Amino acid sequence: MVAATPAPPIRTARIALFAVFGLNGMLSALWIVHIPAVTQRAGVSHSALGILILLMAGCAIAGMQAAGPLADRLGSRTLTATAATILSVALIGPGLATSPATLAIALAAFGFGNGMLDVSMNAQAVHIERAYPRPIMSAFHACFSLGGLLGSLAGAAAQRAHWNIHTTLLLSAALGLTLVALCTPRLLPHEPEAEPEDSDTESTSRPVRTVTGTSRKVLVLGAIAFAVLMAEGVAADWSALQLRDRLGVQVGTAALAYGAFSTTMTAGRLVADRVSGRFGRVAVVRWGTVLGAAGFGVIAVSGWLPLTLAGWALCGIGLSGAVPQVFTAAGNLGSANSATDMSRVFGLGYVGLLAGPAIIGWLTTVVPLTTAMVVPLVALLLCAWGARVVATH
Repeated sequence: MVAATPAPPIRTARIALFAVFGLNGMLSALWIVHIPAVTQRAGVSHSALGILILLMAGCAIAGMQAAGPLADRLGSRTLTATAATILSVALIGPGLATSPATLAIALAAFGFGNGMLDVSMNAQAVHIERAYPRPIMSAFHACFSLGGLLGSLAGAAAQRAHWNIHTTLLLSAALGLTLVALCTPRLLPHEPEAEPEDSDTESTSRPVRTVTGTSRKVLVLGAIAFAVLMAEGVAADWSALQLRDRLGVQVGTAALAYGAFSTTMTAGRLVADRVSGRFGRVAVVRWGTVLGAAGFGVIAVSGWLPLTLAGWALCGIGLSGAVPQVFTAAGNLGSANSATDMSRVFGLGYVGLLAGPAIIGWLTTVVPLTTAMVVPLVALLLCAWGARVVATH
């Protein structure tokens, strides 16, 4: 029988990893709020910034793919510390950039470190969750969201106080390195998982079936991650524009759309573990994506401000728990390369996060923006249909 209360080292590791997830969100937000100041200093136009952000995204995907095999070989604790250190130091780079070329180098390093940290800290989260008597993955992602909120508020306050950008980013990097030093010893050592020894009679057949089945599950989990993160990307980049385009509201009012989405997204992540513990991971993904699809349906037909905001809020609460369950499933496929499996699912999900807004942008050349919301709606319904793949047993 599993103990109701985990051992103190497990609880300590959980708290330490909460701090790492929060640090990741904070550092990402600090870069985002300083984009105007950084681009002005580096002499980067809007069109050039788009290319640089694409470069950063490509380096993030490269970091994710590198992190999987490295975490399997070295352990997730070592790689989490390494990646968090890289990301903290790399945050200084954009503030020092004085040209498009130097900014490109800085963002490439920042993106690579961010991608590595995404995979390694989630691999550590899976490791900690295995030792817990209940699901805890969504709480880690809630800490990322809270860290992002804290970082955006801190960055905005620093700019209002007319702090030099170098000072702000240098202090933030120092804080990051301090947290890494404090948290790393408290994370769990993650021994690489060994392949089961095969008997003479099974050595020619069982591994082939296991690899094939695992690869198929990785592909399906990646497809779900792609669809859910595509919907999140659409909400982040298009919610305010959709509200303004559909209802003709002022810019300040239009911003409430993303506010409604992000608020319920964060709140949902804080309670998703309890829901998962009671009803199971499959239910969280299935009914969460159904709620998300219903939210996009409300948005597509609504002509009333409160109802449209309710639709975006419904999207946030529906999508809040899905991605953590997918990542947990990817890390528990039973192969000897669990972090590599997770990195592949992460990569596909990240592509969805980037592709979703671009797909909507292309569709707006042929249909109204609100009509284009049918794309994430259909994608989420397909996720609900395939949700059983996240079952870990």
